[in-house]
Amino acid sequence: MEYKLEDIETFLAVVEAGSVSAGALRLNLAKSVISERIARLERALGATLLHRSAQGVTATDRGVGFYQRARAVLEQLDAAAESVTEDEHALSGLLRIAAPMSFGTRWLGPALFPLLRQHPRLSVALDLDDRRVDLHAGGYDLGIRSGRLPDSSLVAKRLAGSRMLVCGSPDYVRAHGTPSTLAELSQHATIGYSLVPADQVWQFEPARKGGAPETVGTRCRIVINNGEAMREAAIAGLGLVVLPSFIAVDALRAGTLVNAAPALRPLAQQIWAIYPHSRHPSRKVRAIIEHLRKAFRDGALWEDPLPDMPR
Repeated sequence: MEYKLEDIETFLAVVEAGSVSAGALRLNLAKSVISERIARLERALGATLLHRSAQGVTATDRGVGFYQRARAVLEQLDAAAESVTEDEHALSGLLRIAAPMSFGTRWLGPALFPLLRQHPRLSVALDLDDRRVDLHAGGYDLGIRSGRLPDSSLVAKRLAGSRMLVCGSPDYVRAHGTPSTLAELSQHATIGYSLVPADQVWQFEPARKGGAPETVGTRCRIVINNGEAMREAAIAGLGLVVLPSFIAVDALRAGTLVNAAPALRPLAQQIWAIYPHSRHPSRKVRAIIEHLRKAFRDGALWEDPLPDMPR
Protein backbone atom coordinates (compact mmCIF):
# COMPACT_ATOMS: atom_id res chain seq x y z
CA MET A 1 0.00 0.00 0.00
CA GLU A 2 1.20 3.48 -0.90
CA TYR A 3 -0.34 6.35 1.01
CA LYS A 4 0.83 9.77 2.09
CA LEU A 5 0.92 11.25 5.56
CA GLU A 6 -0.86 14.37 4.30
CA ASP A 7 -3.75 12.20 3.12
CA ILE A 8 -4.13 10.63 6.56
CA GLU A 9 -3.97 14.03 8.25
CA THR A 10 -6.63 15.29 5.84
CA PHE A 11 -8.88 12.33 6.61
CA LEU A 12 -8.56 12.98 10.35
CA ALA A 13 -9.40 16.65 9.87
CA VAL A 14 -12.52 15.86 7.83
CA VAL A 15 -13.79 13.32 10.36
CA GLU A 16 -13.20 15.71 13.25
CA ALA A 17 -14.74 18.68 11.45
CA GLY A 18 -17.76 16.73 10.21
CA SER A 19 -17.64 17.82 6.57
CA VAL A 20 -15.31 18.36 3.65
CA SER A 21 -16.00 22.11 3.75
CA ALA A 22 -15.17 22.39 7.45
CA GLY A 23 -12.07 20.24 6.99
CA ALA A 24 -10.94 22.46 4.11
CA LEU A 25 -11.41 25.53 6.30
CA ARG A 26 -9.40 23.98 9.11
CA LEU A 27 -6.53 23.03 6.81
CA ASN A 28 -6.79 26.18 4.67
CA LEU A 29 -7.11 24.11 1.49
CA ALA A 30 -9.57 24.01 -1.38
CA LYS A 31 -12.40 21.48 -1.08
CA SER A 32 -11.23 19.85 -4.31
CA VAL A 33 -7.83 19.17 -2.74
CA ILE A 34 -9.48 17.65 0.33
CA SER A 35 -11.69 15.38 -1.81
CA GLU A 36 -8.74 14.30 -3.93
CA ARG A 37 -6.67 13.37 -0.88
CA ILE A 38 -9.50 11.36 0.70
CA ALA A 39 -10.13 9.50 -2.56
CA ARG A 40 -6.42 8.77 -2.92
CA LEU A 41 -6.25 7.38 0.62
CA GLU A 42 -9.31 5.18 0.06
CA ARG A 43 -7.77 3.81 -3.15
CA ALA A 44 -4.50 3.10 -1.38
CA LEU A 45 -6.25 1.28 1.47
CA GLY A 46 -8.83 -0.42 -0.72
CA ALA A 47 -11.60 0.61 1.66
CA THR A 48 -14.38 3.18 1.87
CA LEU A 49 -13.64 5.38 4.85
CA LEU A 50 -16.45 7.96 4.66
CA HIS A 51 -20.18 8.01 4.08
CA ARG A 52 -21.01 11.14 2.08
CA SER A 53 -24.38 12.89 2.17
CA ALA A 54 -25.88 16.35 1.77
CA GLN A 55 -25.61 16.78 5.56
CA GLY A 56 -21.86 16.13 5.62
CA VAL A 57 -19.69 13.08 6.11
CA THR A 58 -19.47 10.34 8.72
CA ALA A 59 -16.88 7.62 9.06
CA THR A 60 -17.76 4.08 8.02
CA ASP A 61 -17.09 1.24 10.45
CA ARG A 62 -13.69 0.74 8.83
CA GLY A 63 -13.18 4.49 8.81
CA VAL A 64 -13.83 4.72 12.56
CA GLY A 65 -11.27 2.00 13.26
CA PHE A 66 -8.72 3.61 10.97
CA TYR A 67 -9.35 7.04 12.50
CA GLN A 68 -8.79 5.82 16.07
CA ARG A 69 -5.54 4.03 15.28
CA ALA A 70 -4.22 6.72 12.93
CA ARG A 71 -4.93 9.49 15.46
CA ALA A 72 -3.03 7.58 18.15
CA VAL A 73 -0.10 6.94 15.79
CA LEU A 74 0.15 10.60 14.76
CA GLU A 75 0.15 11.68 18.40
CA GLN A 76 3.02 9.25 19.05
CA LEU A 77 4.80 10.63 15.97
CA ASP A 78 4.47 14.17 17.30
CA ALA A 79 5.86 13.05 20.65
CA ALA A 80 8.77 11.29 18.92
CA ALA A 81 9.59 14.43 16.94
CA GLU A 82 9.56 16.51 20.11
CA SER A 83 11.88 14.07 21.84
CA VAL A 84 14.70 14.45 19.31
CA THR A 85 14.65 18.20 18.77
CA GLU A 86 18.02 19.80 19.33
CA ASP A 87 16.56 22.46 21.63
CA GLU A 88 14.62 20.71 24.37
CA HIS A 89 12.84 23.98 25.17
CA ALA A 90 11.73 24.69 21.59
CA LEU A 91 8.10 24.09 20.67
CA SER A 92 6.99 23.04 17.21
CA GLY A 93 4.04 21.66 15.32
CA LEU A 94 0.36 22.54 15.20
CA LEU A 95 -1.75 23.01 18.32
CA ARG A 96 -5.54 23.24 18.05
CA ILE A 97 -7.21 25.26 20.80
CA ALA A 98 -10.93 25.91 21.41
CA ALA A 99 -11.87 28.87 23.61
CA PRO A 100 -14.77 31.25 24.37
CA MET A 101 -15.03 34.24 22.05
CA SER A 102 -14.87 37.02 24.65
CA PHE A 103 -12.04 35.57 26.70
CA GLY A 104 -10.15 34.52 23.58
CA THR A 105 -10.14 37.92 21.90
CA ARG A 106 -9.42 40.01 24.99
CA TRP A 107 -7.03 37.82 27.00
CA LEU A 108 -6.06 34.48 25.45
CA GLY A 109 -4.84 35.78 22.11
CA PRO A 110 -2.62 38.52 23.59
CA ALA A 111 -1.18 35.97 26.04
CA LEU A 112 -0.36 33.49 23.26
CA PHE A 113 1.13 35.87 20.71
CA PRO A 114 4.44 36.43 22.57
CA LEU A 115 4.86 32.66 22.90
CA LEU A 116 4.38 32.23 19.16
CA ARG A 117 7.00 34.87 18.47
CA GLN A 118 9.37 33.04 20.81
CA HIS A 119 8.78 29.69 19.05
CA PRO A 120 8.68 30.29 15.28
CA ARG A 121 8.06 26.58 14.52
CA LEU A 122 4.94 26.48 16.68
CA SER A 123 1.57 26.96 14.94
CA VAL A 124 -1.80 27.47 16.60
CA ALA A 125 -5.30 27.01 15.20
CA LEU A 126 -7.44 29.06 17.60
CA ASP A 127 -11.18 28.39 17.36
CA LEU A 128 -13.23 31.00 19.25
CA ASP A 129 -16.84 30.16 20.01
CA ASP A 130 -18.93 30.74 23.14
CA ARG A 131 -20.64 27.39 22.62
CA ARG A 132 -18.84 24.48 24.24
CA VAL A 133 -17.43 22.15 21.64
CA ASP A 134 -16.58 18.46 21.89
CA LEU A 135 -12.79 18.53 22.16
CA HIS A 136 -12.32 14.91 21.20
CA ALA A 137 -14.68 14.92 18.22
CA GLY A 138 -13.32 18.27 17.07
CA GLY A 139 -9.71 17.12 17.19
CA TYR A 140 -8.67 19.84 19.62
CA ASP A 141 -5.51 19.47 21.67
CA LEU A 142 -6.61 21.95 24.30
CA GLY A 143 -9.70 23.84 25.42
CA ILE A 144 -10.13 26.93 27.56
CA ARG A 145 -13.31 27.15 29.62
CA SER A 146 -14.71 29.16 32.49
CA GLY A 147 -17.27 28.11 35.06
CA ARG A 148 -18.46 24.59 35.73
CA LEU A 149 -16.84 21.52 34.22
CA PRO A 150 -19.46 18.76 34.22
CA ASP A 151 -17.63 16.53 31.72
CA SER A 152 -15.60 13.97 33.68
CA SER A 153 -13.88 12.75 30.49
CA LEU A 154 -11.74 15.90 30.54
CA VAL A 155 -8.55 16.63 32.46
CA ALA A 156 -8.75 20.15 33.91
CA LYS A 157 -5.87 22.42 34.95
CA ARG A 158 -6.78 25.67 36.68
CA LEU A 159 -5.38 28.79 35.01
CA ALA A 160 -6.91 31.64 37.02
CA GLY A 161 -9.93 32.90 38.87
CA SER A 162 -12.42 35.59 37.92
CA ARG A 163 -14.94 37.26 40.18
CA MET A 164 -18.50 37.75 38.96
CA LEU A 165 -20.17 41.15 39.28
CA VAL A 166 -23.69 42.52 39.03
CA CYS A 167 -23.16 45.42 36.64
CA GLY A 168 -25.29 48.26 35.33
CA SER A 169 -24.84 51.59 33.62
CA PRO A 170 -24.57 54.71 35.81
CA ASP A 171 -27.82 56.02 34.30
CA TYR A 172 -29.66 52.77 35.07
CA VAL A 173 -28.42 52.76 38.67
CA ARG A 174 -29.41 56.40 39.19
CA ALA A 175 -32.90 55.66 37.87
CA HIS A 176 -33.52 52.31 39.57
CA GLY A 177 -31.17 52.13 42.57
CA THR A 178 -28.73 49.47 43.78
CA PRO A 179 -30.28 46.26 45.12
CA SER A 180 -28.94 45.16 48.48
CA THR A 181 -30.85 41.87 48.71
CA LEU A 182 -31.72 39.10 46.28
CA ALA A 183 -35.40 39.98 46.66
CA GLU A 184 -34.67 43.53 45.54
CA LEU A 185 -32.51 42.24 42.68
CA SER A 186 -35.39 40.11 41.39
CA GLN A 187 -37.39 43.28 40.71
CA HIS A 188 -34.85 44.66 38.25
CA ALA A 189 -34.74 44.24 34.49
CA THR A 190 -31.84 41.93 33.61
CA ILE A 191 -29.77 40.79 30.66
CA GLY A 192 -29.53 37.01 30.28
CA TYR A 193 -26.95 34.62 28.84
CA SER A 194 -28.66 32.17 26.52
CA LEU A 195 -25.95 29.50 26.53
CA VAL A 196 -26.14 28.78 30.27
CA PRO A 197 -29.27 28.27 32.43
CA ALA A 198 -30.13 31.36 34.48
CA ASP A 199 -29.79 29.47 37.78
CA GLN A 200 -26.13 28.86 36.93
CA VAL A 201 -25.43 32.51 36.07
CA TRP A 202 -27.33 34.28 38.86
CA GLN A 203 -25.73 32.35 41.72
CA PHE A 204 -24.57 33.98 44.93
CA GLU A 205 -22.48 33.03 47.90
CA PRO A 206 -24.46 31.10 50.54
CA ALA A 207 -25.94 33.00 53.46
CA ARG A 208 -24.02 30.79 55.88
CA LYS A 209 -20.72 28.99 55.54
CA GLY A 210 -21.09 25.54 54.05
CA GLY A 211 -24.59 26.26 52.78
CA ALA A 212 -25.85 25.88 49.22
CA PRO A 213 -25.39 28.77 46.78
CA GLU A 214 -28.36 31.10 46.56
CA THR A 215 -30.11 31.83 43.28
CA VAL A 216 -32.51 34.54 42.23
CA GLY A 217 -35.27 34.57 39.65
CA THR A 218 -34.70 37.21 36.99
CA ARG A 219 -36.85 39.16 34.55
CA CYS A 220 -34.72 39.10 31.42
CA ARG A 221 -35.45 41.95 29.05
CA ILE A 222 -32.98 40.61 26.52
CA VAL A 223 -31.13 37.29 26.22
CA ILE A 224 -27.82 37.13 24.35
CA ASN A 225 -25.32 34.35 23.56
CA ASN A 226 -22.14 36.44 23.93
CA GLY A 227 -20.65 38.12 26.99
CA GLU A 228 -19.35 41.19 25.18
CA ALA A 229 -22.77 41.85 23.66
CA MET A 230 -24.30 41.46 27.13
CA ARG A 231 -21.85 44.03 28.45
CA GLU A 232 -22.80 46.47 25.68
CA ALA A 233 -26.51 45.98 26.43
CA ALA A 234 -25.84 46.86 30.07
CA ILE A 235 -23.84 49.95 29.04
CA ALA A 236 -26.87 50.97 26.96
CA GLY A 237 -28.98 50.91 30.13
CA LEU A 238 -31.16 47.90 29.33
CA GLY A 239 -30.82 46.35 32.78
CA LEU A 240 -28.48 44.62 35.19
CA VAL A 241 -26.15 41.85 34.09
CA VAL A 242 -23.88 39.33 35.82
CA LEU A 243 -20.48 39.33 34.12
CA PRO A 244 -17.07 37.85 34.88
CA SER A 245 -14.51 40.47 35.72
CA PHE A 246 -12.48 39.58 32.61
CA ILE A 247 -15.38 40.89 30.47
CA ALA A 248 -16.49 43.78 32.69
CA VAL A 249 -13.11 45.21 33.70
CA ASP A 250 -12.54 47.70 30.87
CA ALA A 251 -16.05 49.17 31.18
CA LEU A 252 -15.71 49.38 34.97
CA ARG A 253 -12.39 51.20 34.70
CA ALA A 254 -13.84 53.54 32.07
CA GLY A 255 -16.92 54.22 34.19
CA THR A 256 -19.43 53.07 31.56
CA LEU A 257 -20.45 50.28 33.96
CA VAL A 258 -20.55 50.30 37.75
CA ASN A 259 -20.85 47.60 40.38
CA ALA A 260 -24.62 47.82 40.76
CA ALA A 261 -24.97 45.55 43.80
CA PRO A 262 -21.88 45.93 46.01
CA ALA A 263 -23.65 44.20 48.91
CA LEU A 264 -24.17 41.01 46.86
CA ARG A 265 -21.47 38.47 46.07
CA PRO A 266 -22.02 36.31 42.97
CA LEU A 267 -20.11 33.02 42.99
CA ALA A 268 -16.67 33.41 41.46
CA GLN A 269 -15.66 31.53 38.31
CA GLN A 270 -12.55 29.52 37.57
CA ILE A 271 -10.82 29.49 34.20
CA TRP A 272 -9.54 26.10 33.10
CA ALA A 273 -7.30 24.53 30.49
CA ILE A 274 -8.79 21.17 29.56
CA TYR A 275 -7.91 18.22 27.37
CA PRO A 276 -9.37 14.73 26.85
CA HIS A 277 -8.35 11.92 29.18
CA SER A 278 -7.65 9.83 26.09
CA ARG A 279 -4.83 12.10 24.97
CA HIS A 280 -1.55 12.33 26.77
CA PRO A 281 -0.61 16.02 26.78
CA SER A 282 2.29 16.81 24.49
CA ARG A 283 5.19 18.94 25.60
CA LYS A 284 3.73 21.95 23.80
CA VAL A 285 0.36 21.49 25.57
CA ARG A 286 2.09 21.35 28.94
CA ALA A 287 4.23 24.37 28.06
CA ILE A 288 1.26 26.47 26.95
CA ILE A 289 -0.71 25.65 30.10
CA GLU A 290 2.22 26.77 32.25
CA HIS A 291 2.74 29.87 30.09
CA LEU A 292 -0.92 30.87 30.47
CA ARG A 293 -0.83 30.35 34.23
CA LYS A 294 2.04 32.81 34.48
CA ALA A 295 0.57 35.25 31.95
CA PHE A 296 -2.80 35.51 33.71
CA ARG A 297 -1.24 35.86 37.18
CA ASP A 298 -4.33 34.28 38.78
CA GLY A 299 -6.63 36.92 37.35
CA ALA A 300 -4.59 39.96 38.38
CA LEU A 301 -4.76 41.29 34.80
CA TRP A 302 -8.51 41.80 35.02
CA GLU A 303 -8.98 42.37 38.75
CA ASP A 304 -6.26 44.72 40.01
CA PRO A 305 -7.62 47.25 40.62
CA LEU A 306 -11.38 47.06 40.11
CA PRO A 307 -13.42 50.08 41.18
CA ASP A 308 -15.86 49.51 44.05
CA MET A 309 -14.79 45.90 44.46
CA PRO A 310 -13.42 45.13 47.93
CA ARG A 311 -11.74 41.76 48.14
